[in-house]
Amino acid sequence: MKYPYLFLVLISFSSAGADTLKPFTSDGCSAFPDGTFQQQALWLSCCQKHDFDYWKGGTFEQRMASDLELKRCVTQVGKPKIAMLMLSGVRVGGTPYLPTSFRWGYGWSYPKGYGELTLEELAQVEKLSKLIVIKNTNLPLKNN
Repeated sequence: MKYPYLFLVLISFSSAGADTLKPFTSDGCSAFPDGTFQQQALWLSCCQKHDFDYWKGGTFEQRMASDLELKRCVTQVGKPKIAMLMLSGVRVGGTPYLPTSFRWGYGWSYPKGYGELTLEELAQVEKLSKLIVIKNTNLPLKNN
């Protein structure tokens, strides 16, 4: 490995204790359209649920499940090719190790990394989840 110390720093940060979770924000489908020209918000609710999962973060397995749910959701609205493209994009661009506004665990201070949320962190997610209002969707936001 060319930069072993960087890896150790990232690991040590990712195992640090809970910090303060920022209020939920969603940018829709990030740098991707929210729908087609004819239906401009066709898969927007899929992206908003995906944003919720990314906001709270968690394990690598939870991220994979969220990404596959995004693909399933977009496929269900009739766009399987778009769904595959989106899956590829989030798998590459959603890593928690880049300081982006759409990374896995973006609600927490950077870098958060992967890992089970602590009881304290889960309490923060639960508290802030009650304040989330997403207009123009029947999107159920669940803490799973």
